[in-house]
Amino acid sequence: MKSPSHVLVIEDDASLGDALHTILTGEGYRVSCSRRGDEGYRRAIDDNTDLVVTDLRLPGMGGLDIVRSIRSARPNLPIILMTAHDSPESVIESTRAGAFDYLCKPFEMNEFLAAVRRSLQQRWTEAQSSIGDLEPSVGLVGRSRTMQTLYKEIGRLAPRPVTVLVRGETGTGKELVARALHHYSSRASKPFVAVNCAALSEALLESELFGHERGSFTGAVEKRIGRFEQAADGTLFLDEIGELTPSTQAKLLRVLQEGTFERVGGRQVIQGRARVVAATHLDIESAIAARSFREDLYYRLNQSTVFVPPLRDRTDDIADIARHFVQIHAPRMGVPAIFLGPDVIGTLQAHPWPGNVRELENVVRQILIKSNGQRPSPADAAELLRGNAPAQAPAGPRLDALIDATLTAAERGDLADGHARVVRMVECSLLEQAMRRADGNQSQVARWLGISRLTLREKLRSLGLHPGAD
Repeated sequence: MKSPSHVLVIEDDASLGDALHTILTGEGYRVSCSRRGDEGYRRAIDDNTDLVVTDLRLPGMGGLDIVRSIRSARPNLPIILMTAHDSPESVIESTRAGAFDYLCKPFEMNEFLAAVRRSLQQRWTEAQSSIGDLEPSVGLVGRSRTMQTLYKEIGRLAPRPVTVLVRGETGTGKELVARALHHYSSRASKPFVAVNCAALSEALLESELFGHERGSFTGAVEKRIGRFEQAADGTLFLDEIGELTPSTQAKLLRVLQEGTFERVGGRQVIQGRARVVAATHLDIESAIAARSFREDLYYRLNQSTVFVPPLRDRTDDIADIARHFVQIHAPRMGVPAIFLGPDVIGTLQAHPWPGNVRELENVVRQILIKSNGQRPSPADAAELLRGNAPAQAPAGPRLDALIDATLTAAERGDLADGHARVVRMVECSLLEQAMRRADGNQSQVARWLGISRLTLREKLRSLGLHPGAD
């Protein structure tokens, strides 16, 4: 008969250690406890230990040091870290160092037992390299359960040499995730190069990515090194990958498949050594079905996927994020830092945040300007939120009349493209109103409507609207 699994609990809080001992014993596990990190580590490397559950902060030896040392001595021994200090850095570092799971105190005992069962069922077989001391923040803020999951994914994927596709709505912080993947990888000392694929035309984008030789086209007065070469052995972040044209998609696919490319107008074969992290807010599966995005490129990019949650799914983080932006932007703007009270935070939490964290950052900046160092009221925040509402599509009688006229013509047999005509007219009206409200600022309109600036410009041209100033 198989003997019960042996769990070692390393916890300096005697009451919590005793509680974990009791519940694990009641579940049929053999349990031993240590109050110090150094003593716990010595017990952990005993072959009779099947699982280590350790606090992050301990006397004698810290939890991260325990994880790193155990991963070196016994790489297949699973470890669960517990802590009340649930910063993004500690979550990412612990999973990257080799912890199987990470629990934030206080946690439910059912959650704890589920983690124990998962860790004992899945013995890790891959050794993960040790890492240095805790690094400074990479800008990710939030302690909600959804963000804890995201931090764990970053920690697991950062050391692995795989292409990562970061998905999420506009304004959720996909570039911050890409930077975190770079920051916690072995490439951290190498370049991080970002390219916004939606901000450049097809001709410029190809030259931007791959570079060009002198004289390869009109205006190419000198050789240009592209972003793939600039990234070298670092990370190349391709933002808004869904906006790539078909021909550029084909060229990118070749680089990912073969690991080589040539500059525009050149013949020299260049090795593409950079790790590629791509991001998009688009529904790629629908784009594939519509044949606007290559399925083979999607599979190349999608070796691993990270989903960044929208702000409406983590409203518990709004207080921390808003106060974080206050601390960042107050000194930059030369205004006093202000206190955002619970009443103001409650107003912010009730907002749906279609623009996500980027919209919240913009609102905080406006609060700083309007408050002039005085404590803002909920009414101040509500007024700013109303002022940031995007333009709406035409509705009511005018839209009803348009639909009625279209259907009447279709019934008479005078119209074969009713759907396309109504969609075009509604879209035209929406864009006209949005451009007027934004005083021609295309970047603002693109943020309001959740599309890229390049997509907006193409829509304006196709509908015969003047692009306007920006």
